[in-house]
Amino acid sequence: MHTHTLLPIEEIAQKLSLLPSEYETIGAHGAKLKLELLDNPAFPVRGKLIMVTATTPTTSGEGKTVVSIGLAQGLERIGKKSILTSREPSLGPVFGMKGGAAGGGLSQVEPSQKINLHFHGDFHAITAAHNLLAAMIDAHLFHGNALDLDPAQITWPRTMDMNDRALRRITVDVGGKHDGANRQTGFVITAASEIMAIMALASSRANLRQRLDAIVVGSSRSGRPVTAADLGATGAMLALLDDAIKPNLVQTTEGTPALVHTGPFGNIAHGTSSIVAQKMGVRLADYVVNECGFAADLGAEKYFDIVMRCSGIQPSAAVLVVSVQSLRAQGEGKVEAGFVNLDHHIRTLRGFGVPIVVAINRFPADKPEELEMIATECSLQGVPCALVEAFARGGEGAVDLAHKVVSAIETNPRPEIQPVYPLEDPLDTKILKVAIQVYGADGVIFSEAARAKLDRYREWGFERLPVCIAKTQYSLTDDPKRMGAPKGWTLNVSDVRLSAGAGFVVAIAGNMMLMPGLPSSPRAMSIDVDADGNIIGV
Repeated sequence: MHTHTLLPIEEIAQKLSLLPSEYETIGAHGAKLKLELLDNPAFPVRGKLIMVTATTPTTSGEGKTVVSIGLAQGLERIGKKSILTSREPSLGPVFGMKGGAAGGGLSQVEPSQKINLHFHGDFHAITAAHNLLAAMIDAHLFHGNALDLDPAQITWPRTMDMNDRALRRITVDVGGKHDGANRQTGFVITAASEIMAIMALASSRANLRQRLDAIVVGSSRSGRPVTAADLGATGAMLALLDDAIKPNLVQTTEGTPALVHTGPFGNIAHGTSSIVAQKMGVRLADYVVNECGFAADLGAEKYFDIVMRCSGIQPSAAVLVVSVQSLRAQGEGKVEAGFVNLDHHIRTLRGFGVPIVVAINRFPADKPEELEMIATECSLQGVPCALVEAFARGGEGAVDLAHKVVSAIETNPRPEIQPVYPLEDPLDTKILKVAIQVYGADGVIFSEAARAKLDRYREWGFERLPVCIAKTQYSLTDDPKRMGAPKGWTLNVSDVRLSAGAGFVVAIAGNMMLMPGLPSSPRAMSIDVDADGNIIGV
């Protein structure tokens, strides 16, 4: 950790022309920005949002966060006022397989240990608000069930920010012979909680209240949806989330401002930082670098189809991060055989109408001829590319990328961006269009349970919601072992879930788990605290 080089948070705030009354400091290197900024005429919208996505990743990731941070630093080095908007790390990956998610080397968000662990308590607040609603549901059943909730139709799980496969399916007992005795339920990881999605998509406190009110926790025995508002839970949840709704201001290794806020996963949720942070970003800087989860089939698609519709912010360019190791994995050992995956993601982004720049993220073991092959392929596809060495060289290693992104935006200042589907389409048609146009599938097979739920959501009036497909990040298909850009396959939708507060319907494809498990040798085994109280191994 580079604590000796960190600037006081007041200096970072000054870079953004913020007055002390417009933020609340937390320690020496963190602050919460007040929501009143969004209504302040001193901060009109002026910034361009740059989406950072990737080709299909390996289990260790392709350095998308490192490239995002490096690009924000590179833009500052070429004289642009830039800000990073990224997600808060989940403790699941920190202690699981991937480790921390604050970047690395000379392109990190700092203080990285704090950000990777408890940060400013946002995840704990979201976990508490989610579990308060779960507790109120079971208390309602115990005290007579005035809403006539059907215990077998309660869809609200419990949540925890930890990988724990033992909690996927649990039995709860409210006691005696009350409704809900020995009810089956389970836990999802906090990043998959609907409250996390709601926090990330809420545009104001008033909008947060509306979204919390609208949460559907299950149905009554007569088939009517029952909401958090029906249970009287909204005010208390709002109280728990009152601080967490404010974006967190921190800095990168080089002192570039960064807003790190909310953390929905890109495979099982919509995978990007909060709309509030992005709305502040386009008011505080000329360029906002916004990281989206996993590859363009997940984070980018969900940004265009869900997030952009909520925020009204259209990306001005997309950076597609690629690495030698990801293409070798997709080519099952051969880099050039993996080009079908790179080309597929380029086509996907072109379909949205966004200008594209490929960022070739250099790793130490990469051979120059392999990097050259990727650059040649980008040239054949008619897409500009830049070699990025942000891990080893910080912003200096992303200056070429910064120039090319600015050039792409200036060449096409008003791109015509379009989502995959109109909201008027039926829910199953929306899922079908994403499967065909974005994943390259031939079609979709819905389980009987999924079909029945789609019919129920239509009857309840939720047909116009966008869809959020929960799918493996390791393949364009729903099978994590199928590499490249497969043809002649069908997407299997095993289940669908309504997230009425977040404002989308989740379609679960294949064997997607909403509560991950720890690997046999988790990262937790290498994390410790030294004699001076420094956290090591994150």
